[in-house]
Amino acid sequence: MTADLDDVDRAILNAFQGGFPVVERPFGPAARALRDHGIDVSEDELLERVQRLDDDGTISRFGALIDAEAIGGTATLVAMHAPEDRFDEVVGMVNDHVEVAHNYERNHPHLNVWFVLSVVDEDRVGEVLAEIEAETGEATYNLPKQQEFRVEAKFPVEGPLAETSVDLSEENPAVETTDRDGLTPAELDLVTEIQGGLPVTETPYADVADDIGQDTDWVVETIARFLAEGKVRRVGVVPNHYALGYSENGMTVWDVPDDVVDEVGPAVASFDFVTHCYERPRHDDVWPYNVFAMTHGRSEEESEQRIEQVKERMEAYWDVGKDDWDTLFSSQILKKTGIRIDERAEATVRDE
Repeated sequence: MTADLDDVDRAILNAFQGGFPVVERPFGPAARALRDHGIDVSEDELLERVQRLDDDGTISRFGALIDAEAIGGTATLVAMHAPEDRFDEVVGMVNDHVEVAHNYERNHPHLNVWFVLSVVDEDRVGEVLAEIEAETGEATYNLPKQQEFRVEAKFPVEGPLAETSVDLSEENPAVETTDRDGLTPAELDLVTEIQGGLPVTETPYADVADDIGQDTDWVVETIARFLAEGKVRRVGVVPNHYALGYSENGMTVWDVPDDVVDEVGPAVASFDFVTHCYERPRHDDVWPYNVFAMTHGRSEEESEQRIEQVKERMEAYWDVGKDDWDTLFSSQILKKTGIRIDERAEATVRDE
């Protein structure tokens, strides 16, 4: 699909996978910023192009990327085995649980099903996994995040601004952060409204304000504050990485000595092509790996080169043996419904 993109499209995708302004008419300053970088585009044309990129599936949505854990609840990665002769049956039982947000088949000889479990109450994790084990007759292996080194799923395309992110956060209103736990009822309404994206219009924040019965200034200031507090990771276009040619989704896993994890994690996370990097627990006799680094490539060759770069970076800190790491590629998407942010947020609502 990237062959259908012209240079302006490519510049938009490269510039605004974050840093989009949170102001009443954001496409104006965004277009000016592109012109400052040599991309001749007007406010109206930028809006039209983002609308087209959204309509044709080049981007999966436009708007705020919410950190679900920052607004309450928890998410965890779970691995399990689905026997070949019962694969569809087992997967169906897993996917029937509304708490399962994403589920992938990965090419591991035993742990071939990998899903994300999202719950409001952390105690519910054990309950859901016990239900799945009872239904399927298969063990589950919970791999909760112990340290987060990087979550930055950005996918540049060849063309203008491939090495440049345009950050217009200075356009956002000045806000004061709070240390308040949970969300107010009004903030819950806002999170629920924007979790699937913003409307691609001249005034997206005003349109959201109309939908939830709030003032535009309140919506703008609240989203800006959520950015400052980490409840929103970024605002911008969210690419469909498959549409951009990133077809090779490799989860590299490493048995890193515990005494160097704190050094290795940030070092690996510094690669632009590593979109996620975490420390997770091992499981004796089943799963020896404790550091996960997700890479994406546009070809097998590019993916292999990137994995080799990760390995070389690892080797600067410890002696990596052939049995100390693996790469699990996804062979099919089994479920992808997204994190149920509204339920998480509702559980943390506080009075105004």
